[in-house]
Amino acid sequence: MAADKDKSAASGMQDAQVAHDTPQDELSVPAYWAEAKAELMGRDRIMAKLIPQFGDLHLRGHPDPFTTLARSIVGQQVTPKAADAAWGKLLAICPRLSPSQVLKAGAVELAGCGLSKRKTEYILDLADSFKAKRVHADQWSRMADEAVIAELVRIRGISRWTAEMFLIFNLLRPNVLPLDDPGLIQGISQNYFSGEPVSRSDAREVAANWEPWRTVATWYLWRSLDPLP
Repeated sequence: MAADKDKSAASGMQDAQVAHDTPQDELSVPAYWAEAKAELMGRDRIMAKLIPQFGDLHLRGHPDPFTTLARSIVGQQVTPKAADAAWGKLLAICPRLSPSQVLKAGAVELAGCGLSKRKTEYILDLADSFKAKRVHADQWSRMADEAVIAELVRIRGISRWTAEMFLIFNLLRPNVLPLDDPGLIQGISQNYFSGEPVSRSDAREVAANWEPWRTVATWYLWRSLDPLP
């Protein structure tokens, strides 16, 4: 496994949900969202102030796991603008963006999209893992969070952070706490510690009050830094 170092508060993973010409009505609202908001506002004074600022905005999910993971690889260690450009070129040669179509395109065509040699290898490995059914995407909705993470990080180019973003944005899991995400740590620092540095231990202590809705609290902290989802 190669750890992806571009951990930019999940902006790339969020983009993956809408980057594949997905109609708005296919983007799902998590079933737990309203309940989670009410409980968080009732028990956490920061959330009570923060959540109402964003009205009806909510986490948006997308059902296609391969697209989500491929987009996360494309976005690693590059600016959003560069990632968008490469993603657009990839969709031009692979309009359906299926594993078979990506494998058929091959390394030369993928590299022509502006992808590095390593990213090209990662995306081909991802496609091969899906086509060969070395991953069990049809079972992920029934698997525990840690079991999904364990399977995903076996794929080259997928780190624990990427797997956690996948749990949040694709599987819509309600209680994910991505401690490796700088946006989460920055959001906790600004909202709970007046901008003072925050350790992982500090973050865990704050997040203990969010159980079992840590995903929802994390999303609102991201929004406090970047209001547009």
